[in-house]
Amino acid sequence: MKKAIARLEIGLIVAGLIAIAVLRPHGLWGDGGVRYTDLTQLLTTGAVPDGKYSMIGPLFSAPLWLAGQFWDVGESWVAHYNDVVFALGLLAFYWLLRDRMPREILRTFLLLLVFASMFAKHLTLYYGEVFTAVLVAVGTIAVVTGRRGGWVAIVTGVANTPASLAGLGFLALRRAWDTRRVWCLAAIFAAGGLVLAEAWIRRGSPFLTGYEGRNQGFDSVMPYSGLPGFSYPLLFGLLSLLLSFGKGLVFFAPGLFLPVRERLKDLPAVGALYGMWLAFTVGLILLYANYWAWSGAHFWGPRYLLFASLPACLVLAVRAHRPYEALLPNVLTLVALALSIWVGVSGAVFGDIAATPAGCRAEGLRYEEALCYYTPEFSALWYPFVAHPTLDAAQVTYLVFGLAVGVFLLARPALVVFREVYGRGLAIVRSR
Repeated sequence: MKKAIARLEIGLIVAGLIAIAVLRPHGLWGDGGVRYTDLTQLLTTGAVPDGKYSMIGPLFSAPLWLAGQFWDVGESWVAHYNDVVFALGLLAFYWLLRDRMPREILRTFLLLLVFASMFAKHLTLYYGEVFTAVLVAVGTIAVVTGRRGGWVAIVTGVANTPASLAGLGFLALRRAWDTRRVWCLAAIFAAGGLVLAEAWIRRGSPFLTGYEGRNQGFDSVMPYSGLPGFSYPLLFGLLSLLLSFGKGLVFFAPGLFLPVRERLKDLPAVGALYGMWLAFTVGLILLYANYWAWSGAHFWGPRYLLFASLPACLVLAVRAHRPYEALLPNVLTLVALALSIWVGVSGAVFGDIAATPAGCRAEGLRYEEALCYYTPEFSALWYPFVAHPTLDAAQVTYLVFGLAVGVFLLARPALVVFREVYGRGLAIVRSR
């Protein structure tokens, strides 16, 4: 029975990756289009573009670009680049952790990443967050499990998103504290040096970021709109990134807010990994809470905080297989898991529809943040219930498949809750 379930879970993981790649449209929109243009310029003319987005991640997609040119399929293969990065990342997760944590928990963790996280939406785009999140995650696992190259992967992933240096700072400090090895902090300088080197090569100075000039949003009804750089009040930024209906992690990565440490006491490697992932996430939150574009604009969900899906899914996987004796913690696990499944399914199916609802727009492409980010009706998670969009066959297929896998994932914690409620109810009846 256990072998059959294991095979089923592995099959669902593979099927989920294929479904996202085949059933959901992929494109080079927004910032992804800029990255593709920079890569094309480099590969066709040899001229190094001076754009503001790092070329580190896109450079790894060069084989797909060249293959696309050879087979005359244009940009379509590059558009699936993040699918490839994510699939290889999952393979690395399994290979590195298969002997460090119970495999049933590991398989559930991978299933959650595919079907019940923000990755499902991000994979359809050529943005840089997937590359950074996967490399940092693989790198931390390698560090914790004593494999070589871990810090190299972390530094490379962070350099692809320079703002994630804040996350690396917290991660390196956490690792140095846990191991009492101060040399871990060298990773901060290595990643910073790589960022400066790229800026020097591309823009002629290590201190030119590419964001010089107008780096601010439109003026709107919001009191701190239209200001440049890191001008957003920290308190309001934290509240928004954590609790807002359209961007808050409490809705998009609810597992992040559930305790799990006592369930990891006999899994030291997983506990260390969770601590490093949580530290990296905290660093990202604190940095982006100050950024004028903390929301990621019209991008579906909290764009810059994709990495939070990793510790959130790890928590849910552990709690699903290691239930508590009390009823309330198990109910919280069930609720958080159900919400996470909707995050993954709705992001894949409705992401393009829900990211920019027409009601959020004022004066063309100028967005009213109060509607887009704070109003429940216009949240990317709930807007499909308001708009009732017409779905095509591919969307219906993925929706049914994703929800079916969701039911499979919910079965174990739901059974635990049912048994507890039934037992308590039976005890009350008998006492009378």
